[in-house]
Amino acid sequence: MFKNILIPTDGSKLALKGAKAGIRLAKALGARVTAVYVIPPFIPVASSEASAYAPMFTLPDYRRASEAAARKALEAVAAEAEQAHVMCRTRFLTAPKVHEGILKVARGSKCDAIAMASHGRGAVVSALLGSVTNRVLAHSKLPVLVTR
Repeated sequence: MFKNILIPTDGSKLALKGAKAGIRLAKALGARVTAVYVIPPFIPVASSEASAYAPMFTLPDYRRASEAAARKALEAVAAEAEQAHVMCRTRFLTAPKVHEGILKVARGSKCDAIAMASHGRGAVVSALLGSVTNRVLAHSKLPVLVTR
């Protein structure tokens, strides 16, 4: 059925819950998993007033911090996969839209399903802020397992 399941993570406890569900599915099917962390692009602070309240990051600082966060989140998924005896590859990339990064890795890694968590913030918040899970569901041609 499925041979390679993509597991997006943002490092949150909820994302790890979704990862565990995807890993259980992979184990049951004898599949492997590919874990992905999408880093949003660097957006420098434009206002000097805002810089008084926000720490100033340079692009190299942002890259180091983002990649460290990605590695930490991916290590947690890889540890769960190892514990379940499921083969896991990890990837991180920068993409302007998180859902597009997820789908890019799904295509590039030849995944045949996606397993991810949804924060479930409700229709109003999702309509105003958008939802990565909703966007993946709307744009994916692959089956998507959503955990809440």
